[in-house]
Amino acid sequence: MGRVSTQILTPPVLGTAVTFTWGVRERAVALCLAASLMWALYYPFVLGARSGASPSATIVYPFVFGGLAYAIYAVARGFGRPFARLWGQTTAWLRVAFLIGMQLSVLASTYLAGPVDTSLLSLIGDVVLTPVLVVVFWSSHRGNIGTRWFALGLVLSLIGGTLTIAGGQTLAPVIGAAWIAVAAVPFMVAIYFLLSAYENERTPSTAVVGQSMVAAAFLSVIVSPLLPGGFASLLTVDPLAFGLLVVTGATSFFLAPWLYFRAIEEAGIVIPPMLMTAIPVFTLLLSAFVLRLGLPILAALGIPIAVVGALLTLRGESAPPVPSPTPPSPP
Repeated sequence: MGRVSTQILTPPVLGTAVTFTWGVRERAVALCLAASLMWALYYPFVLGARSGASPSATIVYPFVFGGLAYAIYAVARGFGRPFARLWGQTTAWLRVAFLIGMQLSVLASTYLAGPVDTSLLSLIGDVVLTPVLVVVFWSSHRGNIGTRWFALGLVLSLIGGTLTIAGGQTLAPVIGAAWIAVAAVPFMVAIYFLLSAYENERTPSTAVVGQSMVAAAFLSVIVSPLLPGGFASLLTVDPLAFGLLVVTGATSFFLAPWLYFRAIEEAGIVIPPMLMTAIPVFTLLLSAFVLRLGLPILAALGIPIAVVGALLTLRGESAPPVPSPTPPSPP
């Protein structure tokens, strides 16, 4: 996962006009669909590594390899100075803490509720709950949140998510306190994205993501004794599982956000978030054809409803504001 998108909250390259040509849009679509696939691959990779790697190792190693790749990329892009500056900021470490919390909740939910439910919860946290938090905490970026499109999208997303999770209960019932981990996914995703958006207003997103990933790698090693498997399990990972975790770091933690932000640089902030709704669709296909997981009709029906809701939510956020009526001039 490691997602760092924030819909309209993360601006494209400041001071750069985006040229909307069909060539640019087609390239942006291709980049976003590739990013969606990279993020969706997280689920078969971590589930494939489950028998040979502890949850502790499954948290640590993708951060290590994804963070290393992103740090190298950030320095190569000329963002070494802002990357270094972030290490001294208290807010940066708060963001890192939520990034680790997000990955912990996503991994726990993947084990407990399954990949499809988890990808849908992450999507709802990204495109639905994040704007709601914006309304509460970030008045200067409220935009068109609260429009009819946004409200309709919010309702459809919640209905679709509820159907998918309820239908999935027939395959992998979540019992008792395990619901805490599942319910935490959208909240952790939304808070992490909101904190990232704050910093992205003054710091290049490449530096923000890179510092968060590398810091999360260090912190995850430190807290690994508290996770299932402990620190010792980091040294006893099966070779195949280790390879899958390395690939997870390269794809979901590096390539996916790199492709996503490349699309934003080329096409602006409207198209890329809309195409992130492909993640649950890719996850469903991978679950059916790679993981061989069945999906009840009720759960499958909820996915397109939630995706349409997410698209409507994004439309409501990015629509141009409705101008206030001008009072008639006196005769």
